[in-house]
Parts: sequence; C-alpha cells; structure tokens
Amino acid sequence: MPILIPFFTLLLLGTACKEAPAKPVFRPDTARLAETDTLSKPVTDSTQVPKPYQSIVHYKTEKLKAAPGTKSVVFNSRGNHLYAMNLEGMSVYEFERKSRKLVREFRFRPTKGTGWDYASSRPISSFQEKPVEACFSHDDQLLWISLHNADGIVALRLDSLSANPDKSFKGAKLKTVYVTRPGSAGRDSLYIPLIHTGKTPKVITRTADSRHLLVSNWHSYSVSVLELDAGRPPFGKVIATLPLGDIPRGMAVDEKNTKSFIAIMGGSTIVRVDNNTWKTDSVIQVRNSPRHIVMDSSGHLFVSYNSIGYVACLDARNGQQLFSIKTPAQPRTIALSKNHRFLFVTCYTSDLVDVYKIHPDKFEKVASLPCEGHPVGVDIYEDDDTLEAWVCSYKKGEIQIYSFRKK
Repeated sequence: MPILIPFFTLLLLGTACKEAPAKPVFRPDTARLAETDTLSKPVTDSTQVPKPYQSIVHYKTEKLKAAPGTKSVVFNSRGNHLYAMNLEGMSVYEFERKSRKLVREFRFRPTKGTGWDYASSRPISSFQEKPVEACFSHDDQLLWISLHNADGIVALRLDSLSANPDKSFKGAKLKTVYVTRPGSAGRDSLYIPLIHTGKTPKVITRTADSRHLLVSNWHSYSVSVLELDAGRPPFGKVIATLPLGDIPRGMAVDEKNTKSFIAIMGGSTIVRVDNNTWKTDSVIQVRNSPRHIVMDSSGHLFVSYNSIGYVACLDARNGQQLFSIKTPAQPRTIALSKNHRFLFVTCYTSDLVDVYKIHPDKFEKVASLPCEGHPVGVDIYEDDDTLEAWVCSYKKGEIQIYSFRKK
C-alpha cells in the first residue's frame, strides 16, 4: 500500500472502558484524511477512489440469480469480476461486474462428507465440497476457497487455468472442478489441491504481501497459518496452528503493527496475534458473539455482534469501545467503503442491509434496504461517481446490487 502523509496526528483520548469517566474520542482515518475531511491521496483497497465524497444516496437495486445457498461474495482487486461462493450449489460463480452477467461457473464434483446442522447442533450426512468464504492472493492469481465439510481449503489458479495441477499431481489430495460457460455446451475439468487446515474452515484472510494466509476453523477452535508459494502447487503449507478455546470466525490483519485480530464468535473476546511469531499476543474482552471484523488504516476495528444485534468501533491498541449502534437482528458480514467512512452491514434474519456513516463519535444510519432471503455476504465496488454494494442472500440464492450516487 502506498505511504500516505497525514495532515495531523491521530489522537485517541481516554483509557480502558472500566476506568475512563471521559468519553473516548475517535479520529476517523486521519492517516487518509486532511483537515477538510477529504481524501489526501487515492486509497488502494480492492479498487481506488480517485475523488473524495461526503455522502451516498441509494438510487437503484438490481437482482442477479446465483445458486442455492450463496454464502459470500468477493471482488478481485480490479473490481471487474465478482465471485460468489455457493455453499449448497457446491460451486463458485464468476460475474462480470459491468455487464452483470455470469461468465463462468466452477462446479465441484461432490464426494461424501459429514456436515453440521446448526439448528439442532448435530452432525449430518452431506458433501465435502461446499464453498464458504474466499480470499484472493498474489494480485488475483489465486482464489482461496474454504470448503465447509472438507477440513481444509483449496486454491484455484485463475490467471491461467492450465497452471492448475493435472490429475497426476501427488503433492496433495485433488478436488475436481468442472468449468462451464453460459451458452456453451462443453465443459473443462480442473484439479485443484486441498490443504488440510481444521474442521469446518470459514473465513480466509491474508497479509498484504501474500506471504501468509490465515484460516479460521470453526469446529477445531483454531486458526491455521499458511506460508504461500504461488509458483507451485499446492501453493501453500500450514506452518502454525493457533488453539483458541472457542469458535473463531472473522479476522483482520494490521499490517502496520504486524498483528492479526481474530473474533471469537463462540465467546466474547477478540484474540490479538503477533504476526512475527504467530502466537497469541493478548486477549481483548468485548461483547458477546463477535462475528466479523474489519479494520481501517488508523487502528480502528469495526465489529459485528451477531447474537445481540450491534456493530461497534474499537481502538485496536487496547480494545476500548469508542462507540456502537443497535442494528436489526443478526448482523453478519460488514464491509467498509474505500474511503473508510461508510459501513455496510448485512442483517441476516431481518432481511435488511443497513448502511452507516462513521462520524468522530457515532454511527449514523443513512439507509436500511430490504434484502429478501437472509443476506449474509457483501463486497463493495467503487468508481468516481458510484458505489455498488453486492449482497448475497443465502435462502434465495440471489445477489442484490445496491447502487449509490456519491456526493
């Protein structure tokens, strides 16, 4: 990421919540903002934002058909293609953003496995190849996908499908993927390597240099750390396993301070990890059931609390909550706009997508948009004038595109 020159020093006042009578102060991403509250330089996230903006106004909603049980969505770094992980469809859909068209389907060949019934909390007969979450590495060369019932993740080489291993590869167990294109009767076969991490892998995230990948393993109560090598299959190996004592899910990497943060959804903590040793640095006490976390460039963590229905902003240095707001029921995936001034929240059982503007001392709700079928995943595309939030609905197997004008 390019170095940005701040116009004034970030100050976060106050002490920990238990001790501080004074109200904590939030400085919104001052490494990115000048005193005029505009961007000092373009932001390099998944897409750049060349122009500053202060507000967004929703003006259009579109629907795309995906596959059963769409669980998450992720844009590539150029923002020209979006990938949908279809858990029940056992597939990954590739959409062209501009045309809104499905251009490729990557469908796994199913093999028997053991799944989990979350309603009754018991194992069930299922299939291994159920995509949950995904993460790009190496400038979009590799798409990493967690497979719910396969005890591991796979790496799909997207820059050149022929660079994926053939079926004679002996370095790892291979998963068969069939590639089809709408309007074409034929299909291609790929073989992609499975890397065992832990039971029920969920969120995948990486360090900015694509050297390391982190995987949260729901039923193993652990996070796996992989060292990556895009030059040869299986493209990575597990070098550390962090025992956590309860269910982990969301993760965020703090590149500046070489730390990672892991939300313990089964409890009320966020575990801070030292990325130099890949060991626990400290444990932050938070509210119940932190599910997803994202981080801005100024050391603020944004957290969704699934069971109690809140989102909060924390100081990553000490875990102090700066402010929070009540949301509709079951906030799940959250996403920051590229200028880090707007937070998008999918609210699962409420069938809503909420949008909040981030002020120095509070969240302000600026939109609450209907989204039938239990929204769960969200990712953001932006250009000079428009912001698009692409949201997937698990029950309906749809993607809804919410377009906003920037002002």
